[in-house]
Parts: sequence; C-alpha cells; structure tokens
Amino acid sequence: MHQDRAVDPAALLVQLRHWAHGLGFSQIGVAGVDLSSAEPGLRAWLEAGFHGEMHYMAAHGMKRARPAELVPGTVSVITARMDYLPRSLPEGWQAVEWQRLHQAPAQASVSLYARGRDYHKVLRSRLQALADRLAQAIGPFGHRVFTDSAPVLEVELAVRSGLGWRGKHTLVLSREAGSMFFLGEIYVDLALPPTASTTAHCGSCRACIDVCPTQAIVGPYRLDARRCISYLTIEHPGAIPVELRRAMGNRIYGCDDCQLVCPWNKYAQRAVLPDFDPRPPWARATLVDLFAWDEARFLKASEGSPIRRIGHERWLRNLAVALGNAWRETGDPALRQALQQRRETASPLVREHIDWALAQRTA
Repeated sequence: MHQDRAVDPAALLVQLRHWAHGLGFSQIGVAGVDLSSAEPGLRAWLEAGFHGEMHYMAAHGMKRARPAELVPGTVSVITARMDYLPRSLPEGWQAVEWQRLHQAPAQASVSLYARGRDYHKVLRSRLQALADRLAQAIGPFGHRVFTDSAPVLEVELAVRSGLGWRGKHTLVLSREAGSMFFLGEIYVDLALPPTASTTAHCGSCRACIDVCPTQAIVGPYRLDARRCISYLTIEHPGAIPVELRRAMGNRIYGCDDCQLVCPWNKYAQRAVLPDFDPRPPWARATLVDLFAWDEARFLKASEGSPIRRIGHERWLRNLAVALGNAWRETGDPALRQALQQRRETASPLVREHIDWALAQRTA
C-alpha cells in the first residue's frame, strides 16, 4: 500500500462487499499473491498436454501462478463471484436440461452460461466499476481487472479466498451456490486482509467423473481438456476426433453434464442481472433451424453472445455432428435433408463432418 493512504483494510473490505453487491456480485474475497504451491500441478497439467490446442495456456508458463509478475506491484487479488443461472429457469431445472439432452435429440443444447449476454463483457465492466468506486474512496491505485481473459489461475485464487473449494470436476463449488457462477479478479497494489478459505465437501462422491460423456475427467481434480465437450465445441479449431463425436449428442456449444449431476447445484443461485436471461435463438432451437443459418444470420443472432467467438465454420461443424447423432437416433429424413442441402457449399472441414453425419444411419 502506498504510504500516503490512510486506509483501514478491514473496513475497506466491508465497503467493497457492499459496493460489489450493488453491482450484481454475490461474493467477494481476497487472496494473497504467493501461489507457488500451485505451480507443480500447473506444470504437470501442461506437460501432460491436457491443454490441447489452447496454446495460450502454455505460452505464459508459470506467470499464471505469479500475479506480481503478470501485473508488477500487485500485492493482493480481489476475487468476485457472479451467479449466472437464468432467472426464468423453473424449479427442477436440472431435469429439464437432462430431458433436452437425452429425450430430444433434434433440439440444440447450448450450455446454460452461454444463453445470455457474453459474460466477459458483463463482468469486466462491473469489475471496472467496482475498481472505480474504490478509487473514488481512497484515491488512485494500481489495478487491473480480469475475467477469464489472461493467464490467471482463477480457480486457485477463488479457492484461496474462500469463494468455494475445487470440485472433482475442477470447477469451484460453494455450499451456498453450487458451481453455476462466473469468476472475476482485480489485481491491486493494496495490502488487503486475505479472506479465509473454506473446507471441501465432495467427500466420496464421483458423480461428475462418472457422468462425463467423453470421460474427460480422468481422475479427481484432473481434466483432460482434449476430451472435454466444452473444449471440443469452443476452443478446438480443427476436426473433432471421430471417436468422441457420438458422445457429443446434441451439445453444440459447451457441456453442463458435470454440473447438472452435482448434488451441490440444488443450491445454485439465480442470476441477479437480466444479462444472463436466455436469448430467443437458444431457448428451444432445433438443429435443423440453426444449421440453415448463413454467416450473416449467425453473426446477427450471436451479437453480444459468447457463441460468436467460435465463428460460423465451427458452429456448422458442431451442428453437423449433432445432426448426425440425431439422424442415427431418430431416422428423421428432415435431418438428412438438412445435411445434404449444405454439403456442396460447405468448407472442407464442415463437409467432412457432414459426411460423417450422413453415414451414421443407412437411408
């Protein structure tokens, strides 16, 4: 902390939580910057190649675990939780989602977090507003905000600051909020008192490990992203491995299975902000309808949505796989027709997935 700041850190933290609540955050914590004990695990994960094509994970090396190297002058990290479960979801929402996945193969399944506004934009602007409010109170200070946007060990910082514990699926779990929330951080040059961590409460449960369609959770707290449907549908740039395509079902953007099955998500909190309300295209869209979109329609429909980041080609690639799975399961000729209609104009990548899809059932 700069010498000219006469600030009571404990009182400031109380104020921070009050301001954050007004901005839509549900919980605020503070972590220190010594994450050295997390470095061996990070190094082993990278050396195993579990990050796949996410080269940025390896590019920054151990800087992820060294906040003061990433942002010189950082002495504390303010962590924030923002709940995203759409406000309109009914009680028993998990059952509704399971029904879409297992009994409605021709419907498109989009991860719950992605059905509203892009969380990067929502959290970043509100974290900055929180930092600005802090600056109004104490004067200018050094800071930088992050939302899944830089080499930051978000889960490690969240766990150390008491937002929850690391679940066996590697996500943060809270007794009060399950795992249906986003994380954000503000790196600051203020010496704030670290908040207490919490104890873990997974026990012997392995529901998330057992339910994963592609068995991407290779052991407790160990995820091979190369097998994860969220990675395959969003981060992976090329052809989806053939051996994993059937397991994708109708999941076209992300995968919620490990969260849907988690007992702690009966406590998941509804979003405070309307930003995460589902947008019309993703509520009950069919695979056939979405596959018919040209690039202009895709860009218009995905404006302000995290879905836009994958681009039209990956969008079609994912839909082709889902259509193939639905075609195999239902034999609905409308699915085959949709695939055939797009085949001739498709890029080589998409066409390869269309051909796979068409081969899933003998006409």
